[in-house]
Formats: sequence, structure tokens, C-alpha cells
Amino acid sequence: MVSKTDDIPASVPKCKVNTLDLAEGETLDGKETTKASLKDPCVCGHSADTSVMNGGGAHNHLEESKQDGAGDTDGGEDSNEQEVIVIQDTGFTVKIQAPGTEPFDLQVSPQEMVQEIHQVLMDREDTCHRTCFSLQLDGNVLDNFAELKSIEGLQEGSLLKVVEEPYTVREARIHVRHIRDLLKSLDPSDAYNGVDCNSLSFLSVFTDGDLGDSGKRKKKGSELEQIDCTPPEHILPGSKERPLVPLQPQNKDWKPLQCLKVLTMSGWNPPPGNRKMHGDLLYLYMVTVEERHISITASTRGFYLNQSTTYTFNPKPANPSFLSHSLVELLSQISPAFKKNFTSLQKKRVQRHPFERIATPFQVYSWTAPMVDHAMDCVRAEDAYTSRLGYEEHIPGQTRDWNEELQTTRELARKNLPERLLRERAIFKVHSDFAAAATRGSMAVIDGNVMAINPGEETRMQMFIWNNIFFSLGFDVRDHYRELGGDAAAHAAPTNDLNGVRAYGAVDVEGLYTLGTVVVDYRGYRVTAQSIIPGILEREQEQSVIYGSIDFGKTVVSHGKYLDLLEKTSRPLKVQKHNVLNEKDEAVELCSSVECKGIIGNDGRHYILDLLRTFPPDLNFLPVEGEQLLPECLKQGFPRQHRHRLACLRQELIEAFVEHRYLLFMKMAALQLMQQKAHKDSKMAALTETGSPAPVANPPCTEAPESSGTSTETITHDPKSREVVLNACKAVGSISNTSFDIRFNPDIFSPGVRFPEDSVDDIQKQKQLLKDAAAFLVSCQIPSLIKDCLDHSALPMDGATLTEALHQRGINVRYLGNVLEFVNKTPAKAQLEHFYRIGISELITRCAKHIFKTYLQGVELSALSAAVSHFLNCFLSSFPDAVAHLPADELVSRRKNRKRRNRVPGGGDNTAWASLTPSELWKNIVSEAQSYYHFTLHCESADQVVEEYGLQKITLLREISIKAGIQILIKEYNFDSRHKPTFTEEDILNIFPVVKHVNPKASDAFHFFQSGQAKVQQGFLKEGCELINEALNLFNNVYGAMHVEICACLRLLARLNYIMGDHPEALSNQQKAVLMSERVLGIEHPNTIQEYMHLALYCFANGQLSTALKLLYRARYLMLLVCGEDHPEMALLDSNIGLVLHGVMEYDLSLRFLENALAINSKYHGPRSLKLALSHHLVARVYESKAEFRSALQHEKEGYTIYKNQVGEAHEKTKESSEYLKYLTQQAVALQRTMNEIYKNGSNASIMPLKVWIPFLLDTGLGIVGGILLYRHIQKDLENLKAEVQRRQQLQESGKSMEELSEDTSRINSTEVAVNTGVGEVNKSNL
Repeated sequence: MVSKTDDIPASVPKCKVNTLDLAEGETLDGKETTKASLKDPCVCGHSADTSVMNGGGAHNHLEESKQDGAGDTDGGEDSNEQEVIVIQDTGFTVKIQAPGTEPFDLQVSPQEMVQEIHQVLMDREDTCHRTCFSLQLDGNVLDNFAELKSIEGLQEGSLLKVVEEPYTVREARIHVRHIRDLLKSLDPSDAYNGVDCNSLSFLSVFTDGDLGDSGKRKKKGSELEQIDCTPPEHILPGSKERPLVPLQPQNKDWKPLQCLKVLTMSGWNPPPGNRKMHGDLLYLYMVTVEERHISITASTRGFYLNQSTTYTFNPKPANPSFLSHSLVELLSQISPAFKKNFTSLQKKRVQRHPFERIATPFQVYSWTAPMVDHAMDCVRAEDAYTSRLGYEEHIPGQTRDWNEELQTTRELARKNLPERLLRERAIFKVHSDFAAAATRGSMAVIDGNVMAINPGEETRMQMFIWNNIFFSLGFDVRDHYRELGGDAAAHAAPTNDLNGVRAYGAVDVEGLYTLGTVVVDYRGYRVTAQSIIPGILEREQEQSVIYGSIDFGKTVVSHGKYLDLLEKTSRPLKVQKHNVLNEKDEAVELCSSVECKGIIGNDGRHYILDLLRTFPPDLNFLPVEGEQLLPECLKQGFPRQHRHRLACLRQELIEAFVEHRYLLFMKMAALQLMQQKAHKDSKMAALTETGSPAPVANPPCTEAPESSGTSTETITHDPKSREVVLNACKAVGSISNTSFDIRFNPDIFSPGVRFPEDSVDDIQKQKQLLKDAAAFLVSCQIPSLIKDCLDHSALPMDGATLTEALHQRGINVRYLGNVLEFVNKTPAKAQLEHFYRIGISELITRCAKHIFKTYLQGVELSALSAAVSHFLNCFLSSFPDAVAHLPADELVSRRKNRKRRNRVPGGGDNTAWASLTPSELWKNIVSEAQSYYHFTLHCESADQVVEEYGLQKITLLREISIKAGIQILIKEYNFDSRHKPTFTEEDILNIFPVVKHVNPKASDAFHFFQSGQAKVQQGFLKEGCELINEALNLFNNVYGAMHVEICACLRLLARLNYIMGDHPEALSNQQKAVLMSERVLGIEHPNTIQEYMHLALYCFANGQLSTALKLLYRARYLMLLVCGEDHPEMALLDSNIGLVLHGVMEYDLSLRFLENALAINSKYHGPRSLKLALSHHLVARVYESKAEFRSALQHEKEGYTIYKNQVGEAHEKTKESSEYLKYLTQQAVALQRTMNEIYKNGSNASIMPLKVWIPFLLDTGLGIVGGILLYRHIQKDLENLKAEVQRRQQLQESGKSMEELSEDTSRINSTEVAVNTGVGEVNKSNL
């Protein structure tokens, strides 16, 4: 949604670039995005002049402060590296002395705050039970918020003492909370319930935690006989069962060690006045494992037993009172079981990988969970109570001023790198806190826990304020959107607005402020949460708005300051400055759409809000009387009526369209200049030649570099060239006549907006531009997506990755029907079957989600689980007459509800949901598909869908659960029973919110990451590795330890480590990448599946065969669940499983997987593909090992034929294949001879031992996972590459020019290909 670079998806962008172009300093842009692997790392070298022309979008959103583009402009990179050194002061060691423990050493860095040492101590096994202490150096207490470098006398070897401090009520509460967290540290229930940013991870179940120390352990590879390689039945190729239970394997650590039966606040709280004066702060009630009921006082001096019981209050200390400064010390004295279990619990806790327990920046919800026993938990109870009051936890009685925090962080200085890091870190932290608070608030609003600020109005119109956040519901109140599509428009507006906020936030203009915005879908309602502009609630909107319009353009005002600020955003966002008429027919100048309102808050800041029309309208879905679209749109049945009139083009499309036009512009200008040269003699002829060119239709689309300013400046000196530029500008629709500059007027075709007479020509031009953009989407972007799927550079695996692939190319999901139609008409439809299936499944689940949304709005809370299970039965079960179970006390609740009608948004006492039948639901789905996506589904039931389109019910269940926020019980569901429904109300565990928010970016880190990728692509692996390590540091600085971009960084580092031969390091980095992907994206996200495959490769390289197999089986299971067996990526996975099994001599099993891979490769890559040749070769190898030479020969011949036809007789691969064929023939003849001899001479003939062809694993090693095909070749290639890299560095030192270097580059391209190919991308030159 934001500019290309700015919204880097989980799959990092790549450009299809030739290294040559780079050397010549071309400006390239990472627009194309691959599947979740990093195929060709992206080279985003934006040269410094990019900003002159088209603004380069987000690439220079810190224009004033940053060198442009940290690309291949050397100066830029050096200055960036210079800056980084500033923040890498060397660390030093201090000694820490805590009461009752030995002093220990701690490595610290000068930038750290004292508070961070506190955190370390609260996490360490031996000091974790302390929370209320100070650190003292030579008797002086250190300030918690001081940086270590600012503390006098603190140096290498200083001794810091931990000194216990007296408690306050707040400190006592924090202590109890911390002890509760320690007791629950291995308990996954917070992750299942989706609270406190906990999420699930199962990697350790498959690795037994033995990855890190692989070097020290004796390698498992040597103990072949111990490995049990047989996978469970459901993982084998061809198996039809798709069990759900293995999704969450049992983690033996999670069997909780019970330390206490009950820990809760006592009913005697708060202490009476006379006890307060004795220092009593609060009372706790506990039951130990030994069934001892005890009452504890938290006092200023610590915790002690008192003599109270449940019904009598006696606060006097018991005898003995066991006064202790920490609760753990007290309980360890009272309960032996507590002491024993707490110690072993902490041992286990610290043994877990930190990434398994660190909180994620945004909450990830799991769509499956086991039934967890509900335990008494005082902290959760307290949280539920305080959040209802709108207080933030830990700050009792205070609410955060979200708007102030969000805006102040934006105002932080950003002149140099350390300042920018600090600023971005603050922005990111506040955003993630705000998203969490907004989500909690939205749920409280829908659950009826928040009082409306206009309680007298009907439910749909109510608005709420909670915790300084403003909440409104996604309904059309006061007919605001009547002309735009009513409720449908009111539902779409918040997401459009959020995209606008995202875009303006990315441009990051100083002095222009947007509101914190989060859109939450929960229980069928859409809630928009926004931070509050200071003072806006005290005045009427009419008085506040000084820019824009509050009535969709009838009255319009403008403001000089706003025009100045918005002018700065107009180039990167491609928004044209334009005039509109107000109610008095006066022209008013705007630099945004009319809906965009400017309000100056009481804090004097300039806010803009209602950014729902930041991007221009999509004419394919906006029929306008008297306007004709281009033929390529009309041919596909556009324009079409949409639910609402807010359909906009995506920012990615605008960027792609402008790039495409720029390329066109350059071509035209160059062509005309050449013509001028040719016709220099006859000037007259030249003039007629360059008469005004015909309006441009869209030629076939090509990747275009971002426009660079110099191009036109150089040719506009003499009048002839000026005319050339003028003509080219006219032809491509540029708003300037002297340079290329395309911008859009977002108010074109807005109902109610009128333009002055004098701008008629301009408006005509803008209308044409919009038609061209709509045609560009249909005739260029959709075909390019399909082309990428055909050549496997885009490989969606599920709905989310499909949506991502569409969005990266600027295609809205409302075009899904068109995309599927396009696939249907493609000649190579068979090779797109996987894509078609995922598309159909996405279309069906989205239609079901639309219906489910309105279905849920009519359900009262007590019937929620019954209603959801009934809906799922109608959607997926084969049971023909699914009957809903109405809750037993239905009548009673109806009588009670009469009085409180319409109080809670979800409080409708409606039982209409119970009458839904499967056939009715599927009819609705079919008609929804027709009306929304203009796609005809041929099905009347779930079983027909499965039959017709080859979908899996379990996949549909996963998709609908994730989209609608449903959490179901993890157990085996029988979808195909015709006698009883699949789901009961007990199977529905929870409903979660689906949250959309802004993702602030770490710009500097991202530039380092791109420069690193560029270096890697040029073959400078070491420098690339250093830059990417640097990027990792900066990402960590901004995002903390957990983030999708850090995940991408770790994956690339692991690949580089692997290529450079450092396998243990590759293993360690990839393990982190897997854990992070599980935690941040989800345990069965396609990205996580890829990470598992990579980790298996590095385990294999480290000789951990059984672990590698377990990981590959896990990846295969997840893939079966997510998209089924018939997917091109499955071929790669199965080849690898086959290779490992072959390595451990499980030939029959190996063959099953390899033959499946062969079938899939043949289907998706075609009979002439080199991948198919490789598959044949691998199968031949296994047959050879089984001494079945005839079959082996047959397969190798197939492979040989492909090689011969594709790469020629002379190619190394063809020669190798032919050698192998000779060898097989000899072996077969030898075997036959031996057999004949046996027949002739009886069984005492001497059997000649068979030779085995070269050690197998070294030859075809598992390298294809990393796309690095053959171990043996890779070793050779790496040596060549290292030699080449050294040669280049010497050349650079001796000052050899860039041109010569670029010639060298092309010379060793073939070597690099072997190193750079992405997952499974076995390149021709590799073979």
C-alpha cells in the first residue's frame, strides 16, 4: 500500500537485474517481488538524481537528512557506514553482586540504560525473583534512566551491588505480576488466548533443542542405524487424509510443573487505615501444592505470613512469619514442593531459546487451540477489570495520551543515523502499543463494556471514547455515504483511509500530522479506532475544518499552510494540485481530494484526516455516464457496477504505471532525436516527421527504471530538442511540458465536485490518464502476474500469499474473478492449476466471509458458539440438514432483553441465524461470487466444490477461520459424515479480532539491507555479509528482536554463511529465522514452511540427518494442510526428502518421494524442463542403488535426452549424463552375466561385487533446497568465485575503471548464478 520499498512484504523484493547494468550505474528499482524465498537479492541503487524527477517515492522520504538512496553511489554508502560506527562503541564488563549469590560478570554497552541491567537481572535464573531493588556503585544509587556512559566512575570491572529497596503498593503489584509471569513462563495458554503478544512456536519439538551445539556433539550422520525414517502415514505421497492434530505437536515442556495451586488477591484488600500505618500494602491469598491455605501481607519491608483466614481478619504476623523481601524466598520456606518445582521450572525457562519467549511487536492469533484448563489467575482478573475502566496496566489511574505520543515521536530529530534510529524506534514502539490498545478497546466496545458518548442514539450511530482513543462503527450514519454506496461505502472507507494514513506517514513530511488509525473487524462489526485531535471534541466540525470539505465538495475551503505542506507530498504520492468550485462558484485550490480535511488542533499542529481518496478512482469499477473506457477494458466486460463508489487504484499500481510511462517517454524522445539526426539535411522534412504523435495506447509492459532527472534536462537546450520533449510529454500525459512528471487528480469523477471552466483541457487529460491506468491494470499487470506464476517467480501457497502477490503488482482483490478468468483462457492452464485452485479457494472463503459478517451481527452473545458452529457446518459439512442448536434459556433471555434493546452493538436478540441451511448458504456464496467478483462458480455444496475444483475442506476451514477470526478446538473433524454435523458448539473456542494497522519502517536498516543484497549479487559475498549484519543490527535497534524484516535478514545471512562454508553459523541464523517466522507470521504460514526447508538443508550440511528429515516431514505436513500435494513447491520438498532417505539407504521410501517429485515437475515445468531432467537423474540413482538397472537406464535416458535437446551435446551436464549411462549399461551387463552364471553353475558361483557410483551425497547433495544444486560443483564454483573476487579487489585497488570491471562481471556471471539462485530455482547455467 505504501511505496514499493516502504512496504517490504515478508518476501523481500528482488529485481530481475543483470549485474552489467549495475556497473553502468543504472537506476534500478525493486518492484517485482518473489515468492517467499530470496531469489535474486534486490538491487535498489537509486542514483542521487532520482529525486529531481519523479520523486522516487518513499526512497527518499528523509530527503533533507539522508544521502539519496544508499545504493551503488559510493559516497552515499561510505557516509552511511561512517555513521554506523558512531553507535558501535565497544562494550565492557561489570561485576554484579546480588544478595545471597556469588558475584558474576555481565557484558554491557555504553548506550544501554541502567534499566536494561534491571531487566537482565529479572530474567536470570538466580536473580529472577527480585523486582524491587536499586543498583549501587560505591554506595551511590544509579538512576534507572541514565545511560551507562554518563555514569561517573563506571568502567571495566566495576562492582555493582543489588540493594533491596522498600516496597510501595505499585512495586508490590509489579512483584506479584512478575512472580505470576515466572510461574506461567512455560504455559502456552497466553499464546492460545492471544494476549500480551505471546504466540506459538513448535520448532524445538522437532530439533530436541540440539541445533546450536552441533559442533560439539558427535554427528548423528554416523549413527545411521538408529534413525527411524518412516514418516507417519498421512505424510506419505498420495495419502488423502489431512489430520489437524499434528499441527500442534505436544511439547513435553508444557506439562506444567505445579508450584502453587492458587495465588490471588485476598478479599481483605485494601488494608484499613490503622494497618496502612503499620506498612501493610496489600494482602494475598494462596494455596500451596501441599493444600496449605495461607494469607500473606505485602508490606513495605517485604512479604510475611499473617493470621487471617477466609472469614476472619487478623493481620498480625504469624509465628514464624518468614519475612522475606521476595515472595519466592517466602514460599520456598513454607512449601518444599514449591521450592523444588520452581527451581526446575526456571531451569527449563532459561534453557528455551530467547525467541520462543520474547513478545512479538503485534499480536498473532492462532486459529486452532487445545482445550486448556481454566485456572484461577489474579493478574488476568485484575487486567480484565482495569482494561474495562480504560486504564493502562502498570500505570494505575493514568491513561496514555496517544495522540501526543504518536505526534511527539514524529517530531524527534533525524539529522544523523543515531537520531534517526532513536526516532524510528520510538515511532515503532508507540505504534505497536497503540495498535494493541486500540484492539483491546474495539473488543470492549463490541462486547458492550464501554459507554457510548451519544447513548441516546440508535446502536449503529453510537461513538465511543476509551483510553483516549475514539471508536466509531463501520455503518453509514446520517446518510453520510448515501451517494457513495451506503453501508458498503462506510465499510470500505476505513481501510481506504488507513491506506492514506500509511502513504502520508511513509512520505513523512515535517509539520504534517496524521491520526493514529487502526481498523478492527470483530464479531461481524468493523470498528475504526483513532487518536483524538486535541480540542476537536469541544467544537463543531464546521468551525474546525480550515482545509477541504465536510460535505463531499459542496462547500470547500483552502489554506495556504496546508497547500505548502501537501505540495511536498504531491510528487511522491503523484497527487496533482488542482482547482475546484465552491458553493459560491469561486475556484479553490487543493492539493488532495476534497474529502481530505485539514484541522489545526489546540496543540497548534496541522492534522489531515479522512484520507479515503488519497489515490485516484478505479474506472473499471466506476461506471460514469458518457465516458467510454479503452477497448482492452471493454473487452473484459468493464466498467462494472461495484458495491460502492470508493474503489481506488492501489499505490503500487500508480507507481508501476508511472514507471511504465517513463520508459515510454524515454523511448519516444530517443526515437525522435534519432529521426532528427537522420533528417538534418531537409529541415522541412524533419518538422513534418515530429508532428504531434498519436495518443499512446498501452504497449506490452516492461520493467522500467525509476525516472531519472538528467534524461530530459540534457536534451532541452536547443529548440528542436525542446519540441521533442514537448511531444513526448504530451504523448505520455505528463503535467509538465519540459520534463516527465505524471500526477493524478483524485477528485475526477467524484460526485458533487465541480471544476472551473478554464481547466477543461486539463480535466480531459486527467480523465484520459485514469482510463489508461485502468487499462494498464487489465492489459499489463494481470498478464505479468500470470507470467510470473508460469515461470515460478511468484509462487503463492495460500490466500494470504496470493493476496500479497496481487497487491505487489497493484491488483486489487476485487479483480480476483478476472484473474481467474484470465488463467482459464491461458493456453498453459494445466501449469497454473495450483494458482487456479488457490484463487478459487480464496474467492469462496472471501464470499463466505462477507456473508458471515452480516450473519454474526444478528447473533446475541449467549448464542455465539452455536451460531458459528452452525455456519461452519453449513459451509463445510457433508451433513445435508445441519440444524442449529438454540441455547436452552433462549426465552428467558428474550424477555430480559426487551427492555435493553439495542444497547450493545452485538445485543440483537435475533435467532434468524438458526434458519440458515447448507443449500441456502451455498446459493448465497455463488450469487456473492457473481455480484462481487463477476465470477461464475459451478457448485451447490461443499462436496461439489471439492469435486469440481479439487479443494480440501481442511484448507477451506483454515482460510475462513483466519479471515473471520474464529478459533476452533484442535481435534480430528469428520467433514464427510452424512449422519452427523462436523462441528458442535463445543468446538468453537473463541472469536478473535482481525486487525489492520500501519507498519512503520526502519528506513536506514532497509537501505543497508538493499546495499548488502546488491553486493551479494555482484559477487562480493564478504562485503554483502557485513552490510547485512549491519542491517540486522539496525533492524534490531528499531524493531526490537522480533519482526518479519529481521526474519528475512536472518534467512539471507544464513544462506550467505552456507555458501561461504560456515555451516554451524548458517544453522544458528536459520534456527532464529524459523522461530521468528513461527512467532511473527504463524506456525503454518507459507513463509514458515520455506524456513523449515532451509533449516533442513543446513542440518543436513551439519550431518544431522535425522533432524533434517524431521524438519522436512514437518514442512511437508504443513504444506499438505495449507495447499495440498499438487503444488510445484512440493516437488522440491519431495526431491529433498528423497535425497535424505537415499542417504540413509531407505531406497523404497526414497523412491516414493522422488517419483512424486518427478510427476509434479513434469506437470508444472513441462516435458523439456531441466528440473525434470534432474528429477529423472535422481530417480535413476535410487534404482541403481536397488540394482534395478533397467529402470535406472530408462530414467537416465529420459534425462539425457532433455539435456541434449536443451543445452547441447557439448555441455558438461550432457556429458556427465552420457558417462553415467555408460556406467549403468556396464553395471547392467555385469549383473546379467553374474545372473546367467548362477543359472548355469548353481548357487556356488562367485558373485562380483557391484560398484557404487561416486559417494552419492557429495554429488547431488541436498543443495537444491538452497537452489545450489550440486555440492561437488559448488565447491569448485566457490573456489573460482573466491579467486575471482580477490582478483577484482586487487583490480579495484589498482584503480581499474568501472567499465573494465563490468566486463569482468559478465565473465563470471555463470559462477554467480550457482550461488545466487534462490530456493529451488535451478538455473540453466547451473546445470
